[in-house]
Amino acid sequence: VQLQASGGGLVQAGGALRLSCTSSAADPAMGWFRQAPGKEREFVAATTWYGRDQYYGDSVKGRFAISRDNAKVTVYLQMNSLKSEDTALYYCVADRLVSKAPSAWHYWGQGTLVTVSS
Repeated sequence: VQLQASGGGLVQAGGALRLSCTSSAADPAMGWFRQAPGKEREFVAATTWYGRDQYYGDSVKGRFAISRDNAKVTVYLQMNSLKSEDTALYYCVADRLVSKAPSAWHYWGQGTLVTVSS
């Protein structure tokens, strides 16, 4: 499985970005993690096949929204009200089941950098 993420960039605090990730295979669970310099990898969001079940990390609840288009085998992460602490490398992930543990995901994209300036 190959995951191709895009959409990262530089944005001012309070702004918005949308990340996209297209997979080469249709896995039931897709999601996002992030890793800031000097910090551990952190769960951001995940969704199941039909998108009815969505999971979020505490630090992004109410600001980020995950969605997917199964026809395009693509998952999106709409990020609103961005803060400087959201600055990180964002990784797309895919697997059979959703988990908040990084070690539970077998497939990882290359990462897309999000930088939020204050």
